[in-house]
Amino acid sequence: MEYHNPVLLKETVSGLNIKPDGVYVDVTFGGGGHSREILKHLGSNGKLIAFDQDKDALKNAIDDPRFLMVNQNFRFLKQFLRFHGYRTVDGILGDFGVSSHQFDVAERGFSTRFEADLDMRMNRDSNFSAYTVVNKFEETQLRNVLSNYGELRNAAGMARVIVEARQEQKIKTSEQLKTVLRRFLPAHKENKILAQIYQAIRIEVNQELEALKEFLLQTNEVLKPGGRLSLISYHSLEDRLVKRYIRNGLFEGEPEKDVFGRVEVPFKAVGKFVIPTKEEIKLNNRARSAKLRIAEKL
Repeated sequence: MEYHNPVLLKETVSGLNIKPDGVYVDVTFGGGGHSREILKHLGSNGKLIAFDQDKDALKNAIDDPRFLMVNQNFRFLKQFLRFHGYRTVDGILGDFGVSSHQFDVAERGFSTRFEADLDMRMNRDSNFSAYTVVNKFEETQLRNVLSNYGELRNAAGMARVIVEARQEQKIKTSEQLKTVLRRFLPAHKENKILAQIYQAIRIEVNQELEALKEFLLQTNEVLKPGGRLSLISYHSLEDRLVKRYIRNGLFEGEPEKDVFGRVEVPFKAVGKFVIPTKEEIKLNNRARSAKLRIAEKL
């Protein structure tokens, strides 16, 4: 089993327009596939800094003097770059979502395929897990999580059933959760709906959208003019944030115009978004929903 098959490998790295002596950041190190490809393009004076909050990823750290591993969430990008002596960088790569390793290790609780404790923590030092969301959130909170992050039509009904069921017995495992929600899982749609439920809970557990927003806002401060962002998203909630930020530097609304009717934005998109080829999807089914957006700092 490979730790993680890097998606859109060549396209994502080429989007950085790498300078041999530049400083680059891979904020989602995982199995190190993208990082190894970046290092191939760097000279002896180049530098690559990789972030990953999952301690399992540390096992894949690269033995190379040009490489620095930071075991932190990318929402702390600026703080830890400065801690290590870097105020600005030439390019940032992000491959968001869950790694193949996290999906394939049953005990992590990310996959609907396995019986496992409700966990879903990317940072295993955190005390906040899927168990907390399912067993301790109020009904309104649960409904909002399932509706906002899973885009589930039956979010209200699901939340009500979960709250009723846990009064009898705590919901500790994925199988218990499936049993509780059985009425909402018709056979022909079971996998799709379960994936939406898991996505919603996972996003809440890991504060994924908040972390992504914090990260994106910092890229404007950290990237040098002409520096590149190369970012892969896997669902519409992530992609919408990335797309809007690249377009106008905001997540909601439109930027203010000056007296001449012009707007000042931090980035310009480089080309159109890129999706994997049919061949790549055939080799790596998890690539099917990937969308790459590249932008340059103005």
